[in-house]
Formats: sequence, C-alpha cells, structure tokens
Amino acid sequence: MSISLPGRAVVFDYGEVISFSPSEEDRARMAEAAGVPVEDLLRAYDADRDRLDEGLISTTEYWLGIGAALGLEWDVPQAQRMWALDFRGWTSADPEAVRVLADLAAGGTRLALLSNAHPDYGSAFRFSPIGALFEQVLVSGELLLLKPDPAIYRHTAEALGLPPEDLVFVDNREPNVRGAESIGITGHVYTDPASLRAFLESLV
Repeated sequence: MSISLPGRAVVFDYGEVISFSPSEEDRARMAEAAGVPVEDLLRAYDADRDRLDEGLISTTEYWLGIGAALGLEWDVPQAQRMWALDFRGWTSADPEAVRVLADLAAGGTRLALLSNAHPDYGSAFRFSPIGALFEQVLVSGELLLLKPDPAIYRHTAEALGLPPEDLVFVDNREPNVRGAESIGITGHVYTDPASLRAFLESLV
C-alpha cells in the first residue's frame, strides 16, 4: 500500500533501520578472522568508530588501529579482510523496511538517506537497488559532520530545499532523533517496520 506525504520528505538512517543489525555470526566471523575474543574485538572496534564515521581517519587507519589496540601487527591484506566482513554485516537489508521505502516512493513521497558512515559506504548506498529511491544520499564521513550534531540536519534540509518542519527523520538511536527534533524536524525512533509504517500512516 502506497504512503503519500505531499510536501514532506522522509529521511532515513541506514544501519539497523533499513539494514539488519550485524548478527552474532557476523561478529563471530570477524573475531575469528582477527584471532581474538568477540568482546575484545568489539571494544577496539567501538573506540574510534565515531572518528571513522566523521571522516577524521581513513578506513585503513581505522582497521590498522584496531589491530594495534589488540596488540597485533595487521597489514593491509588483514585490514581489507576485516573491512569486507564488517561491510557485509552492515549492508544486509531488511526486506520489510525496504518495502516501506518502496511504498513511500510509490506514493510520491520524497526520500533521502542520512547515515553516520565512512565515505566507503556512499557508493553502496547510492548504487544499490534502493539508491534510486533517494533524492539525496548524505553520508557523515563525506560531510565531516556526525549525527546528532544539529548542523547535519540543517544541511539535509538545505539539500532537499525544504524547511526542517517539512522533514520526517527515522533513526534507531534516540539521541539522533532528538538532534533532528531540536531544529524542528518530526522524529521517529525506529523499532520495527510495522511500527514505522503505522507512524508514517498517522502523518497522512
């Protein structure tokens, strides 16, 4: 069923909204490739993730830094291996979430993507099958801005040529949604496709 929100644009986060969360199997494969326990890998993985997503360090620097934090001497082949495993975990899309996107597009609703991600995700977002649904694909690492900084939402509104009040923002992280709401955007904290659909239909 199409969802039509004339005059408005719906802006989506990608990770854990359109995509599934990386699975336990994904994390286990990464830990096995690293040769360390999952808990140790995730601790090092999280330490510099915001700097990566803000475009302050390169993908290579990030992965070699994780190796160093684990007391390991990783080379570029190992960094590539880890990057590929991580990339796969973050790009597995939820068909039901994608259906909501398709139904919004079918209703003529304007769509955009706003993701905290390194620039290496930009091409995947833009040139995947759903990429054509988005007027704008905005990636934090390209903008050198990070959600929930209000500046990234202002940039999004300007890119769409709309006042913030005409935007709807969907993200699974409450601080990111509150950041959008702080400049007048209508926000929704994502939990599942059915609740998202009900929220969007309540705006019709």
